[in-house]
Amino acid sequence: MTSFPKPTLIPVNGVELEVFEAGTGTPVVLCHGWPEHAYSWRHQLPALAAAGHHVIAPNQRGYGNSSRPSEVTAYDIAHLTGDLIALLDHYGYADATFVGHDWGAYVVWALARLHPARVNKVINLSLPYPDRAAMPSIDFMESVLGGDNYFVHFNRHPGVADALFEANTAHFLRNLYRTPASAIPLIDLATAELQPGEPVLTEPDLAVLVDAFTSSGFTGGINWYRNFDRNWDLLQHADPVVHQSTLMIYGDRDTIPKSPNLEDFVPGVDVISLDCGHWIQEERPDETTQAITKWLAQED
Repeated sequence: MTSFPKPTLIPVNGVELEVFEAGTGTPVVLCHGWPEHAYSWRHQLPALAAAGHHVIAPNQRGYGNSSRPSEVTAYDIAHLTGDLIALLDHYGYADATFVGHDWGAYVVWALARLHPARVNKVINLSLPYPDRAAMPSIDFMESVLGGDNYFVHFNRHPGVADALFEANTAHFLRNLYRTPASAIPLIDLATAELQPGEPVLTEPDLAVLVDAFTSSGFTGGINWYRNFDRNWDLLQHADPVVHQSTLMIYGDRDTIPKSPNLEDFVPGVDVISLDCGHWIQEERPDETTQAITKWLAQED
């Protein structure tokens, strides 16, 4: 198990974020996905610090020991991006490089659009720029993917998945953190037999996540999904183009497809693909770290 710095609770934007940091120099903010934790960046944090960066890895609201507001709307994209801007303000930074994986990438894409002056560079893993759908997201997803899709299920059946995951936390995470991803519905991973595929996490690393979600529960993170329609409204007037220099890192075996029109929305993008599934920085930690540090060195 890789050592990780001790956290600090930092008040921002009406909540407290549990923040792990290391190094000095130009700021780099690492934004985890679902159901993850700042610990998912344990391989990149020390390497980026050694490369001359002040690396800031928050547990975003709803995760770890960060605040978990009870209102679903407290997890919309305005709040999530507002937390990161307030974090910059706390440290006195005008801007930073933001790195996101999975849901963290969604937040970083939105941050670059809603607060472009505060985002120096963008590095996103797994989730390419999300094109704006012609209708609110959950309706669209249900029409295309059906009611069993977890995006739809989380919204149509509030509380059901939360309770199921919390009653089977270790088994659910052990089933989820595998590559290639299971073909069965995500909801079923909480109770299904152990799925085929290679484990992504060692047992000690998995234990860190199990402990974190046993303490925090899953509702905070799932509430991010319950704001997709609200986010669709909140982003409608933002400039759709991401103007910052951007690095997009794909996993060739990820279940999330690569974008066919990424350069239309992110004209300054460089693209790298790694031989892995969805959990890119976990499955290919050295390659991910090298890709990020090399790209940042070239861009600085």
